[in-house]
Formats: sequence, C-alpha cells, structure tokens
Amino acid sequence: MILSFAPASAVTSNFAWALGLPSLSALVAYACAALLRERHATALRAALLIGWVAHGLAIGVDIAGVGSDLVTARFGFAPVLSMTLWLVLAVYVIESRFVPLPGARRTLAALGIVVIVLAWLFPGEPLPQVVPRWAPLHWALGIASYGLFGAAVLHAAMLNRAERLMRPTSAGTMGSHKGLPLLQLERMTFRFVGAGFVVLSAALLLGAWFANPWRWDYKTVFSMLAWFVFAGQLVGRRAFGWRGPAATRWLYAGAALLLLAYVGSRFVLEVLLHRAPA
Repeated sequence: MILSFAPASAVTSNFAWALGLPSLSALVAYACAALLRERHATALRAALLIGWVAHGLAIGVDIAGVGSDLVTARFGFAPVLSMTLWLVLAVYVIESRFVPLPGARRTLAALGIVVIVLAWLFPGEPLPQVVPRWAPLHWALGIASYGLFGAAVLHAAMLNRAERLMRPTSAGTMGSHKGLPLLQLERMTFRFVGAGFVVLSAALLLGAWFANPWRWDYKTVFSMLAWFVFAGQLVGRRAFGWRGPAATRWLYAGAALLLLAYVGSRFVLEVLLHRAPA
C-alpha cells in the first residue's frame, strides 16, 4: 500500500521539514484532544479536527514525496495504520457534524498519537520500481477496506457501550445513554461492514487477477479468512437476524484477521525478522 514516496536514503532537509511540520502539528493537536475532558467538547472537537487536517497533510506530503530526490513507493505496517486511522477519523469528523457520536473523541486522539509515532519509527521499505499496472488500484482498495472496517469497528464499539449503559443497574434502575438510538447505530455499523466487504472483495479479485504466480502466503490466507468471516456475518444478519454482541463478535474477529493479513505480516517482517518483503 503506497503511503510514502521517499526512501530513507532520499530524504532531504526540505522533505524532512515538509513532512515533519504537519506531523508534529498533528501530534500536538491529538495530544491536546486526548488530554481534554468531554466537558470541554468544543475545544476537544477543534483539537481533533486540527490534528486530522495536519495528519492528512503529512500523509499527502509523504505520498507526493515533496522535497525528496527519488520517487519510489514505500510500504510498511505503520504507514498503513496511519492511513487507516486517518480514514476512520474522516468518517468520524464528517458524521459527527450530523449525528451525535459521543465518547470516542479522546480514544481516537490517543490512537492518532500512536500511529504517527509508529510511522516515524517504522517508515517502511522501498518497493521495486516495476510493479503490475493494476497494483496501485489494488493497494488503494486495500487501504479503503481497512478504513471502512475500522469505521465499522468504531461504531460497533459505541453500540456495545450503549447497550451496556442501557442495562439495569445493581439498584434495579435502567441506565442512561446519550447519543444515537441503538437501532440507528446498528444500521450504520452494518452499512460500513457491507461497504467494506464490497471493497475488500474487489481488492482480492484484482489481486488474484494480476498476481503471477498466485501465492498462498500469510497475507493471502488471513485476507481470505477475514473475507469468509465478514461474509458469514452479513449472511447471518440477513438470514438469522443476528444483532448486538452476537453480530459484533464476528466483526471484531474479521477485523483482527484483516489486520493480521497485511499489518501483522509486515510487522513480523520489518520489526521482528528485519527482512524486506519479497
């Protein structure tokens, strides 16, 4: 997945400044958002929005290779996590303007700090110059599926939290929940699951089409397992009316498998084995 166009050997002072300033700005803004309490909702939203914009600028600079000498794609588990969280934040920023989505801002801000630091520490490895013509589209679809399923997981977590708050307390009274109605939150969760499933299917089909030869490596196996889990979840919801924890457990399992497919395999190669991908 293309997230950086400048290998370490090609980093110039101009590139370091162009990439470092928005990254540092995003880090500071996310830190402010993570430290602010929910009672400071306006300041928290503003800090998260500034962090998201600066984060997107950093990704854009990295992709465009502004100020670098070479233009060659760089892959890595940390840049993919950075792009995934940015996409999840994009969904949250847009959606929160129309519907109440409380309780997730500080968590997203903390995750923003984590992914930016990881991307600094593990910027990835340069890929060969020659790649199949359709490979960039396959990578873009893969990133998009990560973002869509990430948004689904975010909504599922809010759904589970809302259901817990609505259960009777030890005193025998019903808990309270402020935010989206449960049914609406559940529908939104499965809309993201459905969209992610379509995009993931397209990415897998495209990868199978241009892969020569086809390899059953860890990435392929975990991706296919995730596809079957998501397919089972969608079929189960339509055929058996799965709802609540019974449905979200499938989502969490599929998301974990999908995370292992690329991010997990690349983490093992880059960090544990110190090997460049084949």
